[in-house]
Formats: sequence, C-alpha cells, structure tokens
Amino acid sequence: MKIQDYSFGKMVIDGVEYRADLIVHNDGVIPDWWRKEGHRLAVEDLQDVIERLKPEVVVVGKGRFGMMRVSPEFEHYLDEKGIELRAANTGRAVQIFNELVDSRRVLGAFHLTC
Repeated sequence: MKIQDYSFGKMVIDGVEYRADLIVHNDGVIPDWWRKEGHRLAVEDLQDVIERLKPEVVVVGKGRFGMMRVSPEFEHYLDEKGIELRAANTGRAVQIFNELVDSRRVLGAFHLTC
C-alpha cells in the first residue's frame, strides 16, 4: 500500500483523500489519528497499534515543517522492542515509507500539517 500523494494537510492513498493525521501500514489505513499532545509523539499514541501490527520499522512524518517532536520515551520504547525508527518531515517520511513498504513490515504515522 503506497502513498500516492502528499501536500500540506492532504494525503492520497489508493485514490482516497485524507485530510487529518493518519496511520498507514502494509495492509491499510487508520484515519483520524490523534495524539495526547498534538505536537509531541508519546508511547501511548501508537502503543496499541504497534503491539497489534508488530512492525519492523516505524516511519514518523513530523509535519511539513517538522513541528511534531518524537519523545525520548517513544524512541526508547521502540529500541527495547528492536523496532527501527525513521523520523523526518512528512514529505521525506512519505518517500521513506514508500521505499520500505514492499519489503518490510512498516507502520507510518503522519502529521499532515505543520
């Protein structure tokens, strides 16, 4: 499942347009993703989906301008589970996700705006 297009506030996957933050994985999309703190990624924001999907890599799109921060606790959580973290501004994170999705179990968590 590749991401077809990303622009500020919008992502297109399989011809469907999303206008809110979302989670994308090898087999589907989880729309309308909310975080406890809007511009900070904490363990509880993704723990359930990580436990369920068991990705090898988590790709974090930090927003067009990189405003969303990944907490040290989240980095430690992934490290303890042996999961690779790739975090970048969302445009670059989309490229990383698309490069990995055909060969690895990947979970992408994307902030679409700032």
